[in-house]
Amino acid sequence: MPRTVLTPQSDDFPRWYQDVVAKAELADNGPVRGTMVIRPYGYAIWERMQADMDRRIKEAGARNAYFPLFIPESYLTREAEHVEGFSPELAVVTHAGGKQLEEPVVVRPTSETVIGEYLAKWTQSYRDLPLLLNQWANVVRWELRPRIFLRTSEFLWQEGHTAHATEGDARAYAARIQEDVYAAFMREMLALPVVLGRKTARERFAGATNTLALEGMMRDGKALQMGTSHELGQNFAKAFDITYLSEQGRQELCWTTSWGTSTRMLGGLIMGHGDDHGLRLPPRLAPVQALVMVVKEGEGVTEAAHRLVADLLARGVRAELDARVDTAFGRRAVDAELKGIPVRVEVGPRDLAEGSVTVARRIAGGKESVPLGGVVDVVVAALEEDHDTLYANALAHREASTVAVTSVGEAAEAARTGWATIPWAALGPEGEEELARSAVTVRCLTMPDGSVPASEDADGVLAVVARAY
Repeated sequence: MPRTVLTPQSDDFPRWYQDVVAKAELADNGPVRGTMVIRPYGYAIWERMQADMDRRIKEAGARNAYFPLFIPESYLTREAEHVEGFSPELAVVTHAGGKQLEEPVVVRPTSETVIGEYLAKWTQSYRDLPLLLNQWANVVRWELRPRIFLRTSEFLWQEGHTAHATEGDARAYAARIQEDVYAAFMREMLALPVVLGRKTARERFAGATNTLALEGMMRDGKALQMGTSHELGQNFAKAFDITYLSEQGRQELCWTTSWGTSTRMLGGLIMGHGDDHGLRLPPRLAPVQALVMVVKEGEGVTEAAHRLVADLLARGVRAELDARVDTAFGRRAVDAELKGIPVRVEVGPRDLAEGSVTVARRIAGGKESVPLGGVVDVVVAALEEDHDTLYANALAHREASTVAVTSVGEAAEAARTGWATIPWAALGPEGEEELARSAVTVRCLTMPDGSVPASEDADGVLAVVARAY
């Protein structure tokens, strides 16, 4: 059979993406337009993302809670800018239990409003601050042009919400989430380099005073927003009366933040690393790091394969056995490539008779014959090396596909195939609006050294300009 069953990226990148989602058994379209069914293999990847992200969030001091799916419509109207920003995306329930509701309820698009109500209830004194909360949940934003993982009407995510005594403390915490939680996770687990910056006023989260973003470049040169962390100032504190009694005995308004990442990261993982043969999963994230495959039964092959799986598991490698000899070996190898399994260990009678097996690597490519006694060491070394290789490849692609420009016209032209950086002072809101007419956006504002500017007016600020998902 042919080595790959996917549309080549160079022919039709969106079709390639849909092919990978379907044929790697990641997800299916749900019965309601814009919804998705995440299949077990896709969910296993999400579970590993979720577990590692959850650990990092807790290390940053936040604790998990859960808030209702349904939010009274009146809650959203209390923060006018917020409801205006979400109004086209809202799903509203007007009837339940066989009758019309006295007040419509909104299916949560995000939880600032309902959590704001309880932050006000739980915050009495400066001793209660900072109050650091996170929830893992589903949210609904009615999408006109859905695409699995990237934009669906319902998706899974985590959303953090915090209240602080001072603006400085809130600002520092939002920045900590951006760098120490999100950026570190994306580098260390997803093997994806991201640009850290702040959003322009045009792109800022509805109701926020500042939005910190992380932008990744996909294999087709487009940008994907991988996560955001928002300073909300005192906007929601005023709307929901989130106050505390200070050490000096005065009632003060809190300063709040919110931040989130979602199953969109799965889309970024696919498009940031995938090739014409399917997924390429970072070994630290892969549900199966090494697949031990029985090429053909007989002469102790299956027994040897079982021992190899046990030896790999004993070394901490997530290994599985594929002994489905009733399915053609070539088909099984193609499936393993589609699913991005980092290492395959192929055990056949001929190699085994010589005391060796074949090790195939998905990320570095190629195959080698390895003596049985050295297989585990070779696999462990390959898994560590392949994470660094993926990251380096993605970074090299971003650098090669990013150009520095000085005019709006040059920025628009560069965004046809990749990213552009342009001095924000030369672009400004007027140039940003002009680019938007060509579906090109300022993804974030950053400094030449990669740091996040303190404000958009800081000297030397660069705008990262691209087409985006």
